[in-house]
Amino acid sequence: MPRVVPDQRSKFENEEFFRKLSRECEIKYTGFRDRPHEERQMRFQNACRDGRSEIVYLKAPMILNGVCVIWKGWIDLQRLDGMGCLEFDEERAQQEDALAQQAFEEARRRTREFEDRDRSHREEMEGPRLALNSLGSPGWLSLLPHPPEC
Repeated sequence: MPRVVPDQRSKFENEEFFRKLSRECEIKYTGFRDRPHEERQMRFQNACRDGRSEIVYLKAPMILNGVCVIWKGWIDLQRLDGMGCLEFDEERAQQEDALAQQAFEEARRRTREFEDRDRSHREEMEGPRLALNSLGSPGWLSLLPHPPEC
């Protein structure tokens, strides 16, 4: 199953979901909501330093709803908010389209091979069946070995 839709750019430009997210909008860090603001700042900053912040990235390529996009944005380390948006990732979209096309061609090749093997098998089975039918019945019984007589 392909990871991307056939016409990614069209989907990105025409769907309301992507049009909305392609405009720069406000983002907020929402981790540890039950903690005081200062502790949330400290935890977020430590996570960024350690490279393990799972919430915010400055540039993150991804496949979202079958479309290759890049999320770009920034976040203020004191206020824990910022701005970000999605951009269409043309380069990655071309790579994924090529992979999808290869997968499609491979599936088509396998289907043809299967159909060829199936056809050959049916033709092989038809040969003996036609020979038996041409003998007619019960004449074909004469081809069977006879039991010895006592």
